[in-house]
Amino acid sequence: MISKAVVEDFISQKALAIVGVSRGGQKFGNMAYRELKAKGYQLYPIHPSAETLEGDRAYADFKSLPEKVGGVLVIVPPAQTEKVVREAAAAGVTRIWMQRGAESEAAIRFCQESGIAEVHGECIMMFAGKYFFHKPHRWVWGLLGKLPM
Repeated sequence: MISKAVVEDFISQKALAIVGVSRGGQKFGNMAYRELKAKGYQLYPIHPSAETLEGDRAYADFKSLPEKVGGVLVIVPPAQTEKVVREAAAAGVTRIWMQRGAESEAAIRFCQESGIAEVHGECIMMFAGKYFFHKPHRWVWGLLGKLPM
């Protein structure tokens, strides 16, 4: 189980890279981007071919970022996650959040073996979002003992 301390450390970072924001604007990555931006996070979307996403400049890779980020939120299919995690690690990122459904065993193992603080199997919106429908979901998970401790 992921520890509460790792979750809280990740969401306390104010500058985050995010991989998984789409040009179409309808994916979960876009929703998370809008929510986190509204909460005051400085976000840097990583996309190999988009110049802008959600009205903000996009960056082709981690090396292009204008500042060091505190972590990266990964919202891509599991088959792409390990590559993203390795690229983030090579750029010096020490915190990775693999959004529920994006995690891969290889990426998790890489993080653990590399000393990268990782969160997987959790929804970022339950901890860093406005909660809307996540608030009751988080309450139920708390009752069931499924929240990080």
